[in-house]
Amino acid sequence: MPEPVAGVLRCRPMRIREENRNMFLLATVTLCCSALAAAIALFEPAPAKRQAETAAIDVPASTPVRVVGAPFRPNLNPRER
Repeated sequence: MPEPVAGVLRCRPMRIREENRNMFLLATVTLCCSALAAAIALFEPAPAKRQAETAAIDVPASTPVRVVGAPFRPNLNPRER
């Protein structure tokens, strides 16, 4: 009974080399996840359009805030402190 060597040699070009296996695995996982996300996005309903509020904000009616510490003054001249 002869060894089945011919079948192994015929499939040899279809093999992925060891150096490229990690990249092939990464590409396969990326494509599968992208296809899954696209399929989910197709079945998701479109969001309702929002309209901005037209009410104006009344600045004087806002709650006063207590500031703790020294007021901020930008240092325009770094040589002088």
